[in-house]
Amino acid sequence: MTNERERTVAAGAEVDWDAQAAAFDDEPDHGLRAPEVRAAWAARLRDWLPRRPADVLDLGCGTGSLSLLAAEQGHRVTGVDGSPAMVERARAKLAGRDAVVLHGEAAAPPVGEQRFDVVLVRHVLWALPDAARALRHWRTLLRPGGRFVLVEGVWGTVSPVGIPAARLTALLEPLAGPVRVERLSGDPVLWGKAVDDERYAVVATV
Repeated sequence: MTNERERTVAAGAEVDWDAQAAAFDDEPDHGLRAPEVRAAWAARLRDWLPRRPADVLDLGCGTGSLSLLAAEQGHRVTGVDGSPAMVERARAKLAGRDAVVLHGEAAAPPVGEQRFDVVLVRHVLWALPDAARALRHWRTLLRPGGRFVLVEGVWGTVSPVGIPAARLTALLEPLAGPVRVERLSGDPVLWGKAVDDERYAVVATV
């Protein structure tokens, strides 16, 4: 089972994310409007992110739902998205928080010389043309002791798309220390429904 975003991309369509932005948060795991879904993602982030206030780079941040959760937990957040309409909604959602949202590509975020404690990416890496290259670049944006927090998966049954956990961990091994894989398929509250495909998070410290 997939949400509308994954169905659209899996079908090979050219996605107009500006057009998708208005309805993007209608998916339970995008908008986090249901209190139980929001609480479930907040709990996961609390486990994945540093306990002290940290600089978090949220790549492909969409409308900023995860960025908002991270900011609410005391982190300083920089969100990046390639869609101006998504960026506009994320900025509105994060207004008044210790956060900035930039327009730019996730694979090469426009952050200059700034460095971060966390690179946070959800359901973006698998769709990039060269995942290994993106990871290598993101590694340069992390401070020593920083960490990747990557939420990915494999969607669909007829023509599956995505990146399996085994492949992602193999790509991370040359770049990071111990890699922890946390399976997420068995937690329907995260998605607002039961899912039967592979969904997981990888946390890796550099």
